[in-house]
Amino acid sequence: MSADATVIIPAHDEAAPLGRLLAGIAPALDRLDVVVVANGCTDATADVARAAGAVRVLELDQASKRAAMNAGDAAARHPVRIYLDADVTMTPATLLALAALLQRDDAVVASPAVRIEQRGSSLPARAYQQVWALTDYRLQEHTGSGVFGLSAAGRARFGEFPDVIADDLFVRMLFVPEERVVSPGEPFTVFAPRTLRAQVGRLRRTMAGELQLAERFPDLERAPGARRRLIGRVARRPWVWPSFVVYAAAYAAGRSAARQKLASGQTGVWERDLSSR
Repeated sequence: MSADATVIIPAHDEAAPLGRLLAGIAPALDRLDVVVVANGCTDATADVARAAGAVRVLELDQASKRAAMNAGDAAARHPVRIYLDADVTMTPATLLALAALLQRDDAVVASPAVRIEQRGSSLPARAYQQVWALTDYRLQEHTGSGVFGLSAAGRARFGEFPDVIADDLFVRMLFVPEERVVSPGEPFTVFAPRTLRAQVGRLRRTMAGELQLAERFPDLERAPGARRRLIGRVARRPWVWPSFVVYAAAYAAGRSAARQKLASGQTGVWERDLSSR
């Protein structure tokens, strides 16, 4: 039985993590329309996707996540769309539950809960994650971080993906909190950076995306006071204070690097945390 949803996986030189993802969801592949968009690849990403069987593969010369997502949309067979980063993992039951949920008219944007895998991460990297777990983003059942799905009505809310860094944040901000749904099933897994330097590199991209969206789409929904609320939560947890020092230093470094990234015009460059692969 088909789940009547198209799954779009943009992938740039991600043969190893893509293979891991496709192996994990293999039992669901023949019930979904799965499109892997290998863009600007110099490795075996496209071959790994073809070897998975029930997967359509598109190849683009340009290394561009935006172009890959738009190409996947253009090739989609169903109005319900699910977008997966190639470096996450999830169970087939969780993916199918997300697809089923998005058939409902009242579920316009959704994702499963997320689990952060920290095995192999250094102590400073773990310290950062300890504080990040107290942010509004983590506590308010966010959608995104590598997986999000749109119902037919949700996908109709915008046209092509714009030329922005933070595609998942762009989508999330198109919907008020009441429209964002956490789908049932086991959490999907995101692999944390293994070093603090790698974490700062990830922050560079994330914060550049946030700054870019604020500049280009100033009317999109935002939640003011997030930093104040985080400091309040940390203040009530003295055992977290040493980790907050690490968090604050990484945050400042990431924000400075993000501003440099935007100033340099390198907004279209694929950036990945190779330490977590």
